[in-house]
Amino acid sequence: MTPGARLSAAIEVLADIAERRRPVADALKDWGLAHRFAGSGDRATIATLVYDALRRRASAAWVMGEDTPRAVLVGSLRLQRGLAAQTIAELFTGERFAPAPLTGAERLRLESGTLADAPVHIAGDVPEWVVPSLQTALGDDLLAELRALARRAPLDIRVNTLKATREGTREAMAHLNAEPTPLSPDGLRVPLGEDGRGPALHVEPEFLEGWFEIQDEGSQLAARLSGAKPGMAVVDLCAGGGGKTLALAALMGNEGRLIATDGDPRRLAPIHERLRRAGATAEVRTPRGGKGRPDVLTDLDGTADLVLVDAPCTGSGTWRRNPDAKWRLRPGSLATRVAEQEAVLDRAARLVRPGGRILYVTCSLLPEENDAALAGLAARRDDVAPTALDLPEAVAARVRRTAHGIQMSPERTGTDGFYVAALERRPDRP
Repeated sequence: MTPGARLSAAIEVLADIAERRRPVADALKDWGLAHRFAGSGDRATIATLVYDALRRRASAAWVMGEDTPRAVLVGSLRLQRGLAAQTIAELFTGERFAPAPLTGAERLRLESGTLADAPVHIAGDVPEWVVPSLQTALGDDLLAELRALARRAPLDIRVNTLKATREGTREAMAHLNAEPTPLSPDGLRVPLGEDGRGPALHVEPEFLEGWFEIQDEGSQLAARLSGAKPGMAVVDLCAGGGGKTLALAALMGNEGRLIATDGDPRRLAPIHERLRRAGATAEVRTPRGGKGRPDVLTDLDGTADLVLVDAPCTGSGTWRRNPDAKWRLRPGSLATRVAEQEAVLDRAARLVRPGGRILYVTCSLLPEENDAALAGLAARRDDVAPTALDLPEAVAARVRRTAHGIQMSPERTGTDGFYVAALERRPDRP
């Protein structure tokens, strides 16, 4: 496909997303199935164009003066990729499946459009209704953080210390030019290509041998802050595909008891193969039955040294990776997530033993899902209270402190927007 044809395809996918309010991955998949002549390079480039346009949807529309798929794509080429008006015009020729030539009005907007007077939700490319919450969380850094949240995310891996070392893995994959992550002692950061895409890490021999997992540095740090140690009894209550379960197993050196479960059994499907590949030991408890299914953890109540709650959330901290999600988020979705967080925190409080800890993690920047969730649990139970995290000096210097925990963010820590806090169940009174 020619560069112009790829632009036309991106506009087509953006139109599908706008009209059907569907996830970008679904729209891209359907486009690829309907256009089988497109090679893997074509599909990758089209996907990058679409993701970049969604990252800058509001600001691109503001600069171009209209919110059409074409306008958003044109504006994103200037804002996200820094292309000059003439360079963009050379791609929009109308020839060989390229988009129609730029109009005089479009060229004028490209040359003179500015974000100088744009409100913060436009300049920061987020839904207007979340700005008050984000302002509470980010304060004077709001716009800088939102702009960082609109950039492309890095590609990080966590070295599996059950099988390898960071330096050994880096040497074995020298062709990738990976560098140590600045905060996580087990992480490597793999450079992205000019198109913003990374190499196919899942076909690397070291991945197939279980030497590493793809995991954002912030997620790696969250697992380490749990304080999991060999010999502990640990429950990963919202394990999903098992990313943090694997990290916990490595921290525990496969010594102790690690139990992984999730309220949605479908999310657990990948965990078994990942555990096998990593050489990690964990007991996976999969809920059975439909609504009102039996609790698979009742025999563990009051026995866990540590319960990790990687809570369901809006995912606002991952908007660099999932930019379409921010435009589909609605206030009702936030209310649903808050209710789910309340339920899993209450379940964690029943699991943890007196003197044990709960580590609460979200990938959210919204205080309603973070400090407010901990305050709610403390109000419901007088035997559980927030407690301090043991932060490495380098991490302490970078994170944003909150009332009950810490907030990582793209601008401050270079990670996704992870919130981490710890609670302790008070020992039983005599």
